[in-house]
Amino acid sequence: MTPKTADFASIIQKDKESRQQDQWEGTLLDYLDKVKKNPDITKLAHERLYDAIMEAGMTTIEECHNPKLKRLFKGNGVKIYNFFADEFFGMEHTVEAIVRYFKSASMRGEESRQVLYLMGPVGSGKSSLVEKLKRCLELGTPMYVIKNCPMHEEPLHLIPRHLRKKFEKLLNVKIEGDLCPVCRFRLTEEYSGNYEQFPVITKDFSKRSRTGIGVVPPVDPNNQDTSVLIGGEDISKLDMYSENDPRVLDLNGALNVGNRGMVEFIEVFKNETEYLHAMITATQEKMIPAPGRHGMIYVDTVIVAHSNEAEWRKFKADHTNEAILDRIVVAKVPYNLEVSEEVKIYRKILNASNFRAHIAPHTIELISMFAILTRLEKTNKCDLLTKLKIFNGDEVLEKGRTKKIDIDELREDGKREGMDGISTRFIMKALDNALSENLEGNCINPINVMESLSRMLKEADFADDIRKEYLEFLQDTLHKEYLEILEKEITRAFVYSYSEQAESLFQNYLDHAEAYVNKTKVKDYNTREDLEPDLAFMGSIEEQVGIVGSAADGFRQEVIAFLWSMSRRDNNVDYKSYEPLKEAIEKKLLTSVKDMSRVVTKARTRDQSQTKKYNQMVETMLENNYCPQCVDVVLKYAANNLWKD
Repeated sequence: MTPKTADFASIIQKDKESRQQDQWEGTLLDYLDKVKKNPDITKLAHERLYDAIMEAGMTTIEECHNPKLKRLFKGNGVKIYNFFADEFFGMEHTVEAIVRYFKSASMRGEESRQVLYLMGPVGSGKSSLVEKLKRCLELGTPMYVIKNCPMHEEPLHLIPRHLRKKFEKLLNVKIEGDLCPVCRFRLTEEYSGNYEQFPVITKDFSKRSRTGIGVVPPVDPNNQDTSVLIGGEDISKLDMYSENDPRVLDLNGALNVGNRGMVEFIEVFKNETEYLHAMITATQEKMIPAPGRHGMIYVDTVIVAHSNEAEWRKFKADHTNEAILDRIVVAKVPYNLEVSEEVKIYRKILNASNFRAHIAPHTIELISMFAILTRLEKTNKCDLLTKLKIFNGDEVLEKGRTKKIDIDELREDGKREGMDGISTRFIMKALDNALSENLEGNCINPINVMESLSRMLKEADFADDIRKEYLEFLQDTLHKEYLEILEKEITRAFVYSYSEQAESLFQNYLDHAEAYVNKTKVKDYNTREDLEPDLAFMGSIEEQVGIVGSAADGFRQEVIAFLWSMSRRDNNVDYKSYEPLKEAIEKKLLTSVKDMSRVVTKARTRDQSQTKKYNQMVETMLENNYCPQCVDVVLKYAANNLWKD
């Protein structure tokens, strides 16, 4: 055996030994001893999932050090659940609704007898949320089950009803449910009623082996066989046993195999209403009909269904569906409305794929902005781009001051926000198309991705007014936004040690503003002499954001008060700390080289000095994650669009 083969064999052997240690087998008596030591092993399905979610931890917005999140959810008491945080972005309200459902259901309240229904547009993450819950079961602790039971049922069901009160007191548990017909028959025929000797084993949850996880896909409306839900009878055994003999039962329906765990109904309302009636008893009474003449069977399962809004509205409009509607808890799953979170979604998808092309800076951010603009509703309080920035937790400035628009009021005005618009799948197709048109360069940038999106919009089946609006977002709103970003980026590349110079300007302004507000002098660091605050210097920075005249007094007081409160909370203070001052400093710094960058970028021929500056600029952009090809494309685009003579 070669050394490498020995390594593989060792890994396999260790895994086998580990899995064998996790497996357990004994009798009901042995199991009762385990329950006595740890009553939690008898958890019902909802409690099992809720505890797994909470085990990963939770953070309140008040405890979070992210100022953006505090701006987004101020006073709303929103919680961040770690179980979902690494995979689901911009879904805080949806996740809260899901966790709220499981919390209530885990306490055996009314919601433990309700269906959790996820409703939202295509590609909003409904299926992914359900898959996350399934993985939670599969990676969690095994369940204790009656050996060879087709329902994987709780062993405590073997305890006779007349003894349950006594055992509940001894074990500190609540015994709920009854034996299935198959186990009841085996108890009588195989074990002569000696239930304490009935074998009990541990079993892992598994979607593939249909253990504790059931899935119900949309069924052909012309052939809605309920055996998909509740199993059937094995006709090959009807020659040996009578029709009411439990041995003919084949309990392999989704509600059978999903007992103790969860059952997913995919595109639930594509099924005929009569087909869904099994959900009524499965939720309210926790019972489902057994096939043939075998009565009812107890089930303990989390039923999670999902579909889009159109199907929900159609189903809800039919008053004959009231019985099912009364057993549904709706959790809306709208599209994400935060740019920074949308960026994370695309990066997650790209990282999980074989997409290896270079992506120029601002590409993902701009397509994220486009996707979210299509999902927002218009308001008379601000334009859509401003609304987008507010929903992203950004500070929007107007005349040197943060624009005062209440985010909660905006949300209140747009109650259906996120239920329409462009899906993440549409955007990913645009990225793929942009790359396929630039295979030689193996690079995509905002320019070719926006071109790709424009072509797709023209070919897609949208209403004319919707198509026109979406194209305006690309060709006007985001075009202007990108040019503004590009101007800052190219000009910034001309400034040697940009951050250091910005920080130096900031510290200098802070010294003079503090002296002005406190009516003191400024100490010159070189000569050590006391000087009056330099009004002209402060004014040259403040005018960059429209602060002139008497408004300067208030601005300086706000800056000092804000930065003082930050330092008091032990937060780092730098030129980026106060958004209005940051913008003013950046504009001041860039104004001095803007004309030079324009001349050098546009020039067809450059002298030695210009060539040196141009090469330095290109080098800086390469250091900032541009590649040689996208630098060339972006600079040509700037020359043709940004600085037109």
